[in-house]
Amino acid sequence: MKFSDLHLHTNYSDGTYTPEDLVKKAVGAGLSCIAITDHDTISGIKEAIEAANPINLEVLPGIEISAEVSGKEVHILGYLIDYNYPYLLKKLDHLRENRILRIHKIVSKLNNIGINLQAEDVFEVSCGAVPGRLHVARALLKKGFIKSTQEAFNKYIGDNGPAYSLGFRFSPKEAISVIKESGGIPVLAHPYLIRDDNLVNEFIRSGIMGLEVYYPEHSQGEINFYLNLAKENNLLVTGGSDYHGSAKPSVRIGSIKLPYSLVEKLKEAKKSLR
Repeated sequence: MKFSDLHLHTNYSDGTYTPEDLVKKAVGAGLSCIAITDHDTISGIKEAIEAANPINLEVLPGIEISAEVSGKEVHILGYLIDYNYPYLLKKLDHLRENRILRIHKIVSKLNNIGINLQAEDVFEVSCGAVPGRLHVARALLKKGFIKSTQEAFNKYIGDNGPAYSLGFRFSPKEAISVIKESGGIPVLAHPYLIRDDNLVNEFIRSGIMGLEVYYPEHSQGEINFYLNLAKENNLLVTGGSDYHGSAKPSVRIGSIKLPYSLVEKLKEAKKSLR
């Protein structure tokens, strides 16, 4: 059988591996197909496709768009997007600006609770990539304020932490629209994080086409629940490891091995959009 991992991050967002190295890792994990789903950027897709072509690994162009609703951060995956589409690139420019502003807000909150971190420390870690909370965690680790990146989320920058800040200016409905406008399939990432079935149903009404059912932090009960929800609403089913390289050492590439038949269903849905 052919297996896929449809949720991977490169160093163009908050992963630690280049697209080329990520492709090598995927092959080593026995995968036949991967999706590059960096946060709010498409910069790593072309490099990954070029690296994968000679070794017969399929790379799906993807993205993970950040949005917010009712005080919650929501991520919408987009699969099989036209990653050169000007409208998409313009929207991503806005998101990048929002992410930079968000780093300044988070750092300011950290300073207010006695953590002497500067925004420049975070940007030094991100090395020009689209900055996110994981870069803040890595900067805190580098400066010796914490002993692991998870500790940063637990103590400071997690969703309920004292230095947490939203700052995204997309609603989930807008993210869904941008993905569809770019020829892609919008899928709700790790739905367990939302912890609000009413919101999930709202996203379905807003045009979400799939659910990321298979995810490392989903229990078997949650997998069964989302499988049933997908079936009831005629939604696609996807899954992935959410691999970030050494930034999240407990997560292994290919820890979620999605049957390739589910990739074929994504492609069938893509044809229906034309």
